[in-house]
Formats: sequence, C-alpha cells, structure tokens
Amino acid sequence: MNNLVIAIDGPAGAGKSTISKKISKKLGINYIDTGAMYRAITYKCLKEKIDILDEKKVIEICEKSEVDFIDNKIYLDGKSINDEIRMQIVSANVSNVAKIARVREIMVKKQREIGQKNDVILDGRDVGTCIFPNTKYKFYLNASPEERGKRRYLELKEKGENVVLEDIIKEIKKRDYIDSTRKVAPLTKAEDAIEVDSTNMSVDEVVNYIVKKVRES
Repeated sequence: MNNLVIAIDGPAGAGKSTISKKISKKLGINYIDTGAMYRAITYKCLKEKIDILDEKKVIEICEKSEVDFIDNKIYLDGKSINDEIRMQIVSANVSNVAKIARVREIMVKKQREIGQKNDVILDGRDVGTCIFPNTKYKFYLNASPEERGKRRYLELKEKGENVVLEDIIKEIKKRDYIDSTRKVAPLTKAEDAIEVDSTNMSVDEVVNYIVKKVRES
C-alpha cells in the first residue's frame, strides 16, 4: 500500500471528526469517519425499532445495509444521514452496536477497501491498532471526560436538542468504559501513536500540530 493513510484514534467527544475533516481539506485527501459507519447502523436499528442488544437482528440489519462515503459525507442505503447520526439517542447506543464482532468485521472490510484506493484520513477507536496497523501516521486524540462532555453538550444545544451537561458527561464515561473493555478491537492507544491531549488546545492548534508531524516524517 503506497497511498497516504492517517489514523486518528481516541475516545468519544475528543474532536476526532472535526479535526480529521480539517486535516483532510488541508492535505487534499479523503476523510473517512469510521465511527459514523457504526452510527449509521445504530440509526437504522433505532428507526426500525430493532433492539440494540439483540445482536442477531443488528447483524442482519448490518449485512443488508449499504454504507458509503461520497464527498466526505456518509450515506446509508443511498441517502445522506450526516445530521441524523449525531442525535443523542444514537450516541447513547452506538457503543453497543460497535462492539459486535460481526458488525466490526463487515465495517473494517469496507474501511480497508476505501483506504486502499485513495489517500485517506480515518478516525475511530481502532484505526491504528486494527484497521491500518502498518500505517506510519498514527495519532491518539484525547481530552478529559469533562471537557469532552462540555464540547458534546454545546454541539447538541446548538442543534436544538434538550440535553443536560451532567448526563452527557456520564454518557461519555459510560461509552469510554464500553469502548475500552469490549472484546473485539477495544479502544486503546497504539504503541507507536503520537498522543495529543486537546483539553487546553484549540481545534486549529491540534490540526496544525498533526499536519506538521505528517509533513515532517
């Protein structure tokens, strides 16, 4: 694989999507939000009133769904669902979908196919550890749970959702636990990844730092 692959991993609410999108524009490469792919399946299950904890039914939904990226936007069965997958009810349930082994198997296959065709930046929980473990460009983006909760709270309030900050922080901590303790591809920092604590950094500061590191190596 000779194309450029940048892996951005980290916990929920660390700003991975926002930062990866900006980096993709700066470097002129495609952006793949791996977490959005799991959100798409979660959204479809919720919409079709499928029990998120019924793994067999979730897998059936995943196997018959078409998830793709076109112009850096996520599509589910041919329809753009960028806003729908960011609803709090999707955020609260996505970790339970993402921990299902067969769902991850399907999604990882798709992510590798996309990444092998183009220069890409991917963000998620296991890009540098499982999806593209051999890429030389690995970053682990982190921030305190309180800071991540505050960012998610402001984002949801701006979209008109009725949310409580303390509840968001609790949800962030719960997702951290589920993501880091799941049996398949748990959230963990790759040994050779550069960790970036964004708690006291602006989005542009993080973007410029990562771009500088990529260009230097």
